[in-house]
Amino acid sequence: MTGFHWQHAAQDGAARAGVLHTAHGTVPTPTFMPVGTAGTVKAMTADAVRETGAGIVLGNTYHLMLRPGAERVAALGGLHRFMDWPGPILTDSGGFQVMSLGALRTLDADGVTFRSHLDGSKHRLTPERAVELQHLLDSTITMVLDECTPFPATHDQAQASMALSMRWAARCRAAFQARDGYALFGIVQGGVFPDLRAQSAAALTGIGFDGYAIGGLAVGEGQAEMFTTLDAVVPHLPASHPRYLMGVGTPDDLLGGVQRGVDMFDCVMPTRAGRTGRAYTSRGVLNMRNACHAADDGPIDPACDCPACTKHSRAYLHHLFRASEMLGPMLLTWHNLTYYQSLMRGMRAAIVEGRLAAHASELRAAWRP
Repeated sequence: MTGFHWQHAAQDGAARAGVLHTAHGTVPTPTFMPVGTAGTVKAMTADAVRETGAGIVLGNTYHLMLRPGAERVAALGGLHRFMDWPGPILTDSGGFQVMSLGALRTLDADGVTFRSHLDGSKHRLTPERAVELQHLLDSTITMVLDECTPFPATHDQAQASMALSMRWAARCRAAFQARDGYALFGIVQGGVFPDLRAQSAAALTGIGFDGYAIGGLAVGEGQAEMFTTLDAVVPHLPASHPRYLMGVGTPDDLLGGVQRGVDMFDCVMPTRAGRTGRAYTSRGVLNMRNACHAADDGPIDPACDCPACTKHSRAYLHHLFRASEMLGPMLLTWHNLTYYQSLMRGMRAAIVEGRLAAHASELRAAWRP
C-alpha cells in the first residue's frame, strides 16, 4: 500500500501498535507529538527535538497565519523547510485558539470572524480557508476546522456545536487537495455525551477521512470523565485508521488513552512544565525549584539518557532555575520531551509483547508519591 495510511502491527486488548506512513516519512505508533505552535518547539532546536526520539511535530494554523503568515511560509519553501523539520508535521486548524478568544470572535454558520490577540487586526476563518492555510504551510496532516465544545455544556448546546462542526468537516473534505502521502483528519465532537459522540463519529466516517481525532476533551471534565468518553467513542472509529486524542496530556493520560486504543497525542504540558521547573520522571513529577534539590548531585532521572540527566545534576538544574538562567528551561524541556518519547516506546514494546496491563501497573506504581 502506498500513500498515507496506518499499518497495524500488534494488538493488546484495545491498545494497538502500528506505523503511520506519510509523504514525509514513517512514525511508529502510539506516538506523542511535541507542540511547535509557531514553527518551533519552545526552548528546543529541531536537532534537539529529533534527539528526543520524536518522529512528528505539531504546528498551529492560527498562530502561523498571524505571524509570519501562511503565504510567506509557502514562499519560503513551506513549514518543513522553514523550521528545519523534514519529517511529518500535523497542523491544528486554529479552531481551538479562535474559540478561546471569547469576545474577540464572532461565530456564524459559515465560519468565524476574529481579532488577532497580537494587534487587534480583523481576520476571517472558514473551513475552506483553514484547509487552504494548511495547504500553504505544506502540512502533512491537515485538521478540519471545528468548534471545540466548551465544558460544561448542556446536551442541546453540545448537539448544536457538534452539528456545526460536522457541516464544517464536510466542507473541509470538499476543499482538501488530495496528494500522495498527505492526509485530512476529521474531529469527533459532542462533549461528554455518548450519543452525540456516536452521531459525530458516524457523520465523519460517512464523509470519509484519512484519520479521526477526538476533540473537546481535557477541557475541564476531569480524567475519569475523559476516559469514560473515550470508552464510548473509540469503538465507533474505524480500526483501519489512525486515532488522535487532541491536547492530552499527562503521562497517566497518555497511558489511559493508549489502553483505550488511541494512537496519537499532543500536548503543551511537557514543554510548558520544562519552562516552569517541573520534571516528568519515571518516579513521578519533581519541582526543580524546591530546596531539597539544592545540594543533590544525582540526575533528575537515572533512567533517562537526555543531556540534562547524563551531564548535569539536580543541584545544577535547581541553581539554573533559581538564577533565572535560560539554560534551565532548555535542559528541562529536553528532558521532559525525552521522557515522553521513552514512555511511548515502552508502551509500544509492551503492546507488541502482550504485557501492557502489567506495564501500566508498574508505571503507575512508580509514579505514586
